[in-house]
Amino acid sequence: MKKIVALILAVMMCVGFAFAETTLGQLGAWQVAEDTTVTEERQAVFDKALEGLVGVNYVPVAYLASQLVSGTNHCFLCTATVVYPGAPTTLVLVYIYEDLEGNAQYTNFVEIDIAALSSVAAE
Repeated sequence: MKKIVALILAVMMCVGFAFAETTLGQLGAWQVAEDTTVTEERQAVFDKALEGLVGVNYVPVAYLASQLVSGTNHCFLCTATVVYPGAPTTLVLVYIYEDLEGNAQYTNFVEIDIAALSSVAAE
């Protein structure tokens, strides 16, 4: 009986270590999204984080990546248009932090300069 209990505990420890190693290996690393669709859940996080933000209209067009921390960081590719007539539309990366309680806030906006990127690619 003691041998069976010891064997079960050993197996549980091995499974636990394997799980911990997999989880810890992903903790803090950005994971590129396999599916870039802006689902209803992702849209809800986005809307919650940008609630009350005025002056620029951000529309998520793709969900790019996530990062597990004490919560989750999200990265969305968005179109951004300043709210005034004739304003140009640009592309922006919007970074959002969602805590463990489901609260969300934006942490960074990075404008993508397509012209600069295309000139670098041409060199």
